[in-house]
Amino acid sequence: MSDRPAFPGVPHRQPVFNVPGAVAVIALGLVMIHAARVLLLSEDGDIEVLTYFAFIPARYTLPDSMFYLPGGLGPKLWTVVSYALLHANWMHLIVNLVWLLAFGTPVARRFGSLRFALFCAVTAAAGAGAHYLAYPDALAPLIGASAAVSGTMAAAVRFAFAPGGALSSRRSLFADHQPAGSLIENFRDGRVLVFVGAWFALNLLFAFGMSMPGVEDASIAWQAHVGGFLAGLLLFALFDPVPRRRVA
Repeated sequence: MSDRPAFPGVPHRQPVFNVPGAVAVIALGLVMIHAARVLLLSEDGDIEVLTYFAFIPARYTLPDSMFYLPGGLGPKLWTVVSYALLHANWMHLIVNLVWLLAFGTPVARRFGSLRFALFCAVTAAAGAGAHYLAYPDALAPLIGASAAVSGTMAAAVRFAFAPGGALSSRRSLFADHQPAGSLIENFRDGRVLVFVGAWFALNLLFAFGMSMPGVEDASIAWQAHVGGFLAGLLLFALFDPVPRRRVA
């Protein structure tokens, strides 16, 4: 019997640490950025960081003469992604890290490091876009990796319930590399509908004012969550390197 992997690029043996390198690097980067803000910057210095790297909708809508937001064109380009690297406090960061490790891990294994990093950037940008549509004149900064994490949740559900997937009745040895069905096929699966329904129900609670532990003094940008999640669902196939499952 051959011990060769069933899918190209899948390692023969499971690594000692099951977190993919891309997820580990992103998680470590988020921790280091927040630690630097908390330990090294003054309050004024941290506010300056927010003006350069947080997503602020008013930057794109209101005349520059109405407020002070430094940086010119640059922040208009990079803040649609860089805001995801900043967090309100340690609890906000920890919550996002837990979900990133849970859902980003299978997606990163499937996509590979480069695709995964690009996918996170695209879903973060989609979250910023959804937030902008909801609050085009807002001066309050949007920060946090929640939109990108929501994107990984959506991507994971596209293949986790597939035959042989991690949440299927018969999990395969290479569960994260099983062929996924189309979006239409996914939504014919009651388990997918339950997961997606529960996810939207939770965010509906956020819309009605429910807060998370540690961030009670800040509003939750649920629109950004929805933007990232929908982008993850709809754009999954553009990033997926595994051939689509054939349906007889």
